[in-house]
Amino acid sequence: MVTTHPVGVQPSGNQYLPQKQSNTTLSPNQELLPLSARVNRHDSLEIGGCDVTTLVQQFGSPLYILDEETLRTACQQYRDTFKQYYKGESQVLYASKAWNCLAVCAIAASEGLGIDVVSGGELYTALKAGVSPDKIYLHGNNKSRDELVLAIESGCTIVADNWHELHTLVDIVETFHETSLQKIRIMLRLTPGIECHTHEYIRTGHLDSKFGFDPNDLDQVFAFVSKQPSLNCVGLHAHIGSQIFERQPHRDLGVVMVQWLRDAAKYDLELTELNVGGGLGIKYTESDDPPSIEEWSKAICEVVQQACAAQNLPLPKLLCEPGRSLIATACVTAYTIGSSKIIPEIRTYVAIDGGMSDNPRPITYQSVYRAVVANKMSASLTETVTLAGKHCESGDILIKNAQLAKTEPGDILVVMGTGAYNYSMASNYNRLPRPAAVLVANGEANLILQRETYQDIIRQDCLPERLK
Repeated sequence: MVTTHPVGVQPSGNQYLPQKQSNTTLSPNQELLPLSARVNRHDSLEIGGCDVTTLVQQFGSPLYILDEETLRTACQQYRDTFKQYYKGESQVLYASKAWNCLAVCAIAASEGLGIDVVSGGELYTALKAGVSPDKIYLHGNNKSRDELVLAIESGCTIVADNWHELHTLVDIVETFHETSLQKIRIMLRLTPGIECHTHEYIRTGHLDSKFGFDPNDLDQVFAFVSKQPSLNCVGLHAHIGSQIFERQPHRDLGVVMVQWLRDAAKYDLELTELNVGGGLGIKYTESDDPPSIEEWSKAICEVVQQACAAQNLPLPKLLCEPGRSLIATACVTAYTIGSSKIIPEIRTYVAIDGGMSDNPRPITYQSVYRAVVANKMSASLTETVTLAGKHCESGDILIKNAQLAKTEPGDILVVMGTGAYNYSMASNYNRLPRPAAVLVANGEANLILQRETYQDIIRQDCLPERLK
């Protein structure tokens, strides 16, 4: 493990704390712990002014702990840097597949962000959270007819992904036979053919992808849409992947998309919006070096403006869709340590009371995390252990070769950077209840997701009479 502690100083959990300096603003995606993380006089980790060990006593574990300060800061940095560096209109959307729930959607909306949703369930949640429909964009490569109807009726923008979807949208309007039905507001998702170095499963911009229209079909798509009186095509969308550190792919994307805008004009399509997706990475380990939110935003704004000037095009409304870089660092997951197993000269397993059901990313993507013992923050990191989940699966390993303070049963383990794709991908594997989540700020903790009970788990079960 690469460390960041000063030479001659024994490393401890304190090395992961945000190192804020005077007159500097930290970019949340470049930190390992939430911005509000501190160590109190009991040598315990505090987040949002709340002692993590006390939170576990109050709400149980595993427990998702979401820091409101970090989430709002990330929202504000995206919003403000786009306003600063882009001369036209802009709109930041939160890619809510990272973590979609009422509280998270409400916070993002209160900071002026729109919401990117990818299902009827996420759309319904955003609406119930009070998000204005004109700031909701529905994505997906195989939207159901019911999902499309819900989107049309609610008045959000539909990001059309393929020919089947376009034909379905036209058919829905014809089926309703409603003269009062307004044009359906859509954008077109195109595959840019831009490669970036990230995990195979989270690359979406290369040509061999299930998402978006093939750029070779561009003329046919524009011609079809231009002839549909029921479709109001307002712009274009593309996305090149996730957890990206490289700068150049996003610059290339801006140039390609502006060229598409120019091509659309040949078909009398007045496209006024350009959505460059998201994908900015975060710091999961000390060696990770993602661009800051400001650096990423500035580069996108500059390249789109330069490309529009070169093509003699007016500036479109510029949209982006950050997800992970908004929410991941804002959350940690707290576990209680239980059993251990020492295999001499091989490894030591330390088990926690959660694992792949609350964080499936290590077993799915081989994702790497860092952890600290929350009640021993200043203790030296003297143990190298493998953190094992409690599920009946030998692959349920949260972190291999984790460097920790000496652990004992009952200690509280905190895994960092768990706000993105942990709760949203959580399951009831082995029929474990999904964890609770709390929002912390100014020493106050508010429950935003209740812990599931065994009764919740069997709620949808049906037992036929003949089996009773």
